[in-house]
Amino acid sequence: MELTLAITTILATATFIINIMLALTLVFLERRDAASTWAWILVLFFLPILGFFIYLLLGRRLRRKTLFRWEGRKKIGLENLIEYQMEALKNDTFKFRSPDAEVYQELIYLHLRNNGAVLTQDNAVRVFNDGREKFDALLEDIRHAKHHIHVQYYIFRLDGLGMEIYDALLAKAHQGVKVRVLYDDMGSRTLHKRHFKTLIQEGGEVETFFPAFLPLINPRLNYRNHRKIVVIDGCIGYVGGFNVGDEYLGLNQRFGYWRDTHLRIEGSAVHPLQTRFILDWNQASAQQDIEYAETYFPVITEKGNTAVQIVSSGPDSEWEQIKDGYLKMITEADEYVYIQTPYFIPDPSFYDAIRISAMSGIDVRIMIPNKPDHPLVYWATYSYAGQLLRAGAKVYIYENGFLHTKMIIADGKVATVGTANIDVRSFKLNFEVNAFIYDDHVAKTLAAMFHQDMELSSELTYEVYKSRTRMIKTKESLALLLSPIL
Repeated sequence: MELTLAITTILATATFIINIMLALTLVFLERRDAASTWAWILVLFFLPILGFFIYLLLGRRLRRKTLFRWEGRKKIGLENLIEYQMEALKNDTFKFRSPDAEVYQELIYLHLRNNGAVLTQDNAVRVFNDGREKFDALLEDIRHAKHHIHVQYYIFRLDGLGMEIYDALLAKAHQGVKVRVLYDDMGSRTLHKRHFKTLIQEGGEVETFFPAFLPLINPRLNYRNHRKIVVIDGCIGYVGGFNVGDEYLGLNQRFGYWRDTHLRIEGSAVHPLQTRFILDWNQASAQQDIEYAETYFPVITEKGNTAVQIVSSGPDSEWEQIKDGYLKMITEADEYVYIQTPYFIPDPSFYDAIRISAMSGIDVRIMIPNKPDHPLVYWATYSYAGQLLRAGAKVYIYENGFLHTKMIIADGKVATVGTANIDVRSFKLNFEVNAFIYDDHVAKTLAAMFHQDMELSSELTYEVYKSRTRMIKTKESLALLLSPIL
């Protein structure tokens, strides 16, 4: 009995000391923001043993070393182009093809300086809001590929849709087209390189982003590559919210119809997408790095006049590039801001930007899903959206299935579509990519889709929100307490 008591006392003391050490590390060494620091301290002290393991899985920060290296960037003249565009914008000598882009010089300059995101002005952009249409177009482009196909998804399932994509890639590899597939180990946790055995035998290459150290055990729950990029022959690019899986075709009964947004781009904006893919690929690859070749960056004939910047962000950077772009769009809006997101857990800067815009008379509309895929995240989303109703924002609950779109539109002139949600995970913890589009036709097309979605949504009024049950209020309180680390 005394031995058991002694062991219990030692374990309790050790746990207490470990919690104190972790708390001191959070406060004095990791230099997190105050909200996430307090959230982690609460987890450590209220869940003394479990909290320690949760911290190991979710709390450890990524060391800011250079993860993405590729000497080919020098050969495509990227640094010189960035410097030229920044100087031209500062000197007011930059030649804009469209007045839509010229209005947003400050936003364009921000992305150039903050992210090295060159402005391209010769693009044709096609918007998809239906999975079947998007993947039918992608399959058609794959079938016509001549030189290479680069595929990157956070989630890649080898189910019905996944096998359609896989068979198309296999056929092109058999024809001699270079096929590369990059997937995230956590997002595609049931996938393994052995599932691509036939593709690899045909000359295809497959890599995994931040793979598990042990089978089925991956301690890196954070710092996932959430990007979705496809580049075909260096002249066609895809970017947006759709992953590869049957649920993205609306075939999952739990979610129903899957409402998402994706872009097909032809034009010079494909080259930044190609660069992003190569950087991610070379980080994941141990022996199959991509070396620079002109065939990856062919001369592209002019396809349109839409101005586009490809902006990426991730925990390897000091700045939150995509979030900064979001904030700039919101604070510069004169008429309206439309937001669609499955997760709305804004940090204080984003929340205040939306609140101030709504209180200033800007028509702020936020659309969120009607069902959770992550319960705590959903109730935090519901709470933040509800709070903004008092400031004059309008909130819509999408009722026609699951809303997964990550999109912001401002004034029918500028829009952004990509992979970044409105939460700390996308702003700080995951690797993301968005297209910022300066074109009234594309922006108004996206705004029209938003209005169509409103017809399939219910409006959350402040009166309805105030009448929520005590159980919902309790769920919100718990979710808000943990929202800095969700």
